[in-house]
Amino acid sequence: MHNNDNAYQQIYNNPRFQELVAKRGRFAWMLSIIMLAAYFAFILVIAFEPHLLGVKLSAQTVTTWGIPAGLGLIFLAIGLTGVYVQRANGEFDRINQEILNEAQK
Repeated sequence: MHNNDNAYQQIYNNPRFQELVAKRGRFAWMLSIIMLAAYFAFILVIAFEPHLLGVKLSAQTVTTWGIPAGLGLIFLAIGLTGVYVQRANGEFDRINQEILNEAQK
């Protein structure tokens, strides 16, 4: 057990690990802020200019702009999740593995 504690402490004290944690945190916050801004913009339009989302896409349809706007929010969330997973499985996992390899030496 004592060996694991030393390995954990060595990893935690590694400047690359600290950089990885900070970089991953900043990236997650950036994506979260993008999503929250889009969501709040949508809610503010509903609250203060609801007629904008009630405008028909064309004269021949009953579908309004609110439907694609709502779907856009859903697709934005899926896309941002995909961006995070792509970077986490690529860059972040690679750096994490390098740090673990250094600690095992």
